[in-house]
Amino acid sequence: MLADWLTPLVGLFGGVVLGLAARLGRFCTLGAIEDAIFGAGTRRLRVWALAIAVSIAGIAILDLVGVLDPAESFYLSRPVPLVSTVFGGAIFGLGMALVGTCGFGSLARLGGGDLSSLVVFLVIGVTGYIASGGFIGELRVSLLPERTALPAESGIAQFLATRGGVPVWLVSLAVATVLATSARALARRDVLCGLAVGFAVIAGWSVTAWQSAEDFGETAIRSYSFVRPLGDTMIYAMTSSGTALTFGVAGVAGTVIGAVAGALWNGEFRWEACDDARTLKRQIVGAALMGTGGVFAMGCTVGQGISAASVLAFSAPVFLLSMFVGAWIGLQWLVRGTVIDPLREALHLD
Repeated sequence: MLADWLTPLVGLFGGVVLGLAARLGRFCTLGAIEDAIFGAGTRRLRVWALAIAVSIAGIAILDLVGVLDPAESFYLSRPVPLVSTVFGGAIFGLGMALVGTCGFGSLARLGGGDLSSLVVFLVIGVTGYIASGGFIGELRVSLLPERTALPAESGIAQFLATRGGVPVWLVSLAVATVLATSARALARRDVLCGLAVGFAVIAGWSVTAWQSAEDFGETAIRSYSFVRPLGDTMIYAMTSSGTALTFGVAGVAGTVIGAVAGALWNGEFRWEACDDARTLKRQIVGAALMGTGGVFAMGCTVGQGISAASVLAFSAPVFLLSMFVGAWIGLQWLVRGTVIDPLREALHLD
């Protein structure tokens, strides 16, 4: 069947693009947050916003021509569990600060020869599965019931379109245009990086929508994410003779391949490991928080931060805000040893 190889092939090539963007364009969420918090500028945040703008515009066009209905996407086909998303985003951001990067970033570092990122990869994959169907998953269902949830059909574009009496795709294009203003004064490399990431996410949505139509809706329509797919990659590596290669697994492999290529191109590839046991312990704890938080929030910096944002799901800004708060707490604790003084300064309580 054509979908058996075309979907993972697109996932692989899109992953290569993402890996190259991470290594050549320094496309990193935590790095962007660090720059903003500690006064190094907002350049990388604006590149991230450009990638989101491109992906939103692409989804709007696909909706306009009838290739993809955003309402059928993974992030808009079910209610958004508000408490779980906020909690998951916060602990994901905290874990990201402890590790020094996210799941996507760990793949980029692994491609550069950082062996500690292999440990992060494995821990995120295992804890993601535990949070999905293990004992943490049971606790998640019992302690964080989905009573407070935003309705699935009320994505941002759908919400505004209903009240404004305009098509959903037109609202999406308007939002994309506003976000695209972030590209002003960006260097050519940064613009190319944002465009490449955005088009990779669009390709993911397109090919999974096509596969879903081919198999009569058995395949969920989604794009790149790097929490559960890390665990799926581990399972596939152990049982590939009995399972089919999926878009997510191929995307993980492609990201590592792209990161290796980018590191070699820049002359940055070198085998590295943790400096000491304390650093490794911090990274393991952070990876466990990211694996757990990513499942609670149904995504990561790429899954919620770009893929969900591209279809204007309400979960995207909720996750991003919660993640930023968690990352802020973690970074302040690591850099200054406390979060009380920075919080007082931010609130002008001194």
